[in-house]
Amino acid sequence: MKKRGIKIIISAILFVLALVIPFSNEWINNGLFIISYLVVGCEILKKAVRNIFRGKVFDENFLMAVATIGAFAIGEFPEAVAVMLFYQVGELFQSYAVDKSRKSIASLMDIRPDYANIEKDGKVEKVDPDEVKIGDIIIVKTGEKIPLDGVVVEGRSSLDTMALTGESVPRVVKTEDEVLSGCINKDGLLKIRVTKEFGESTVSKILDLVENASSKKSKSENFITKFAKYYTPTVVIIAVLLAFIPPIILKDFNAFSVWLYKALSFLVVSCPCALVISIPLSFFGGIGGASKMGILIKGSNYLEALANTETVVFDKTGTLTEGIFEVQDIYAEGIEKDELLRIVAHAENYSNHPIAKSVKKAYNKEIDEKIIKNPQELSGKGIWAKIDEKDILVGNEKLMLEEKIDFKKCDEVGTILYVAIDKKYVGYVLIADKIKQDSPKTIRELKAMNIKETVMLTGDKKEVGEYVAKKLNMDKVYTELLPDGKVEKVEELLKQKSEKGKLVFVGDGINDAPVLTISDIGVAMGGLGSDAAIEAADIVIMTDETSKISKAINLSKKTMRIVRENIIFAIFVKIAVLVLTAFGASTMWEAVFADVGVSVIAIINALRMLNIKKFE
Repeated sequence: MKKRGIKIIISAILFVLALVIPFSNEWINNGLFIISYLVVGCEILKKAVRNIFRGKVFDENFLMAVATIGAFAIGEFPEAVAVMLFYQVGELFQSYAVDKSRKSIASLMDIRPDYANIEKDGKVEKVDPDEVKIGDIIIVKTGEKIPLDGVVVEGRSSLDTMALTGESVPRVVKTEDEVLSGCINKDGLLKIRVTKEFGESTVSKILDLVENASSKKSKSENFITKFAKYYTPTVVIIAVLLAFIPPIILKDFNAFSVWLYKALSFLVVSCPCALVISIPLSFFGGIGGASKMGILIKGSNYLEALANTETVVFDKTGTLTEGIFEVQDIYAEGIEKDELLRIVAHAENYSNHPIAKSVKKAYNKEIDEKIIKNPQELSGKGIWAKIDEKDILVGNEKLMLEEKIDFKKCDEVGTILYVAIDKKYVGYVLIADKIKQDSPKTIRELKAMNIKETVMLTGDKKEVGEYVAKKLNMDKVYTELLPDGKVEKVEELLKQKSEKGKLVFVGDGINDAPVLTISDIGVAMGGLGSDAAIEAADIVIMTDETSKISKAINLSKKTMRIVRENIIFAIFVKIAVLVLTAFGASTMWEAVFADVGVSVIAIINALRMLNIKKFE
């Protein structure tokens, strides 16, 4: 890019000298024009000839070469140089824009580790991450990137996950915590046991995903590619006809140079650079901007489709809710709440059910197994056990009714564990899944964006599902669904949407692979560390923030607006100048603006996609 800039400056100086200084011999001026032209245009001429031999005749290099050589042939030296010089200025600007877009994605590429520190015979050696095996212990010093996924075996530190998630708040890790490649160790020394080889690590999967995103082109990009394929030969034929037909019809061969000038101007205007450059650049910028926010979009086709979102379907557990059952309330009668929790934790000690785990987590003390005798699981009802020589019953409403225990019914939504000691009711423990903090905000934002329907699917009980849906103000909720039931519901919803509208399914990527696949766009939440999410989804949100869904849709709509603006602006200006040129109302200078000027303006417009602050 620097080399091209120097050539443009030299060429521009020679061009201005030839224009401004009237040398006594005209050939000195013409010589300066030719040198100026060759400095800046030699590479274009080489490319044009090379591409002709490769069978790629009708490209922008060919158009520029024909137009400028033709201008020299009819004695329009300044116009010939101006066309090539300004075309190269446009190309320089394009290189800068593409480089800027690439850097936005390259900031994500900085997560690629260069080496891993491995301990061998008491010495620390730097090795290639590919050489590290599962089970090896790696050492990560302060300021270094974690090269491979693993588990901390020694040390405590805070990790910078900005490159992966877009989040600025560091994550604190300690012994037995899982860590992901690509994070930066902010402070302290960490010893990590490797759990995945480099090729299967989070960082490798993300880099592969981003690098391949540009291969999945949008309809707009495919249209422009096809358009340029047929458009360029067509305008060359029209230019040839414009040069030869009018003089033949008018039988005025002295005017041939005038019509040839018009034809050459026509060629300059017709160059489709503005469209061919700015549209892929808009999508590239959109994907780069999304990656900065921790949203990985697998291709511009998905970014384009997202702008037409009509229905957003959410899985409940792990997506709209935390997916972690926690003790929300304890009600006690004739006993202290802490004592009630202690009894329930001991009764549930031998169970691996998530409900039992949540009770033990809330108790957070050592269980004295000596005081527990004969624990028995009562299928579908609860648990009986002898604790402190007392008969303990912990279970649902069915168990209380069956044992004829007089109890106080709880009307809260969630899993209720009623407790009885020696057949006497002493209270209950309420366990429920918690709604994520930003879920209400997400639904509000989607409704504000005129999304037609927000739908929730869940395998949970009717009252639980309806409670969450009501809290979030969702349009529809379907409860008590098995995985195949979720697929059926999504298929139904796909039939109900309009032809152009898109259905987006948002899940946590764990058990949602079939639904993610059949949806128009599958979005996986919490992709950080989830292989299933990265594989199955079209869009991966690296954190657990549902609000990034609305940001992604907003970014998509903005991208498509810029694409449409560039298409309309470029086509309108080009058609206007083409018509004026054909009728002799514009010169090659206007043609240069219609080509280079429009390209530069379209590129500047496309670069707006890199300003992600608008979407955050």
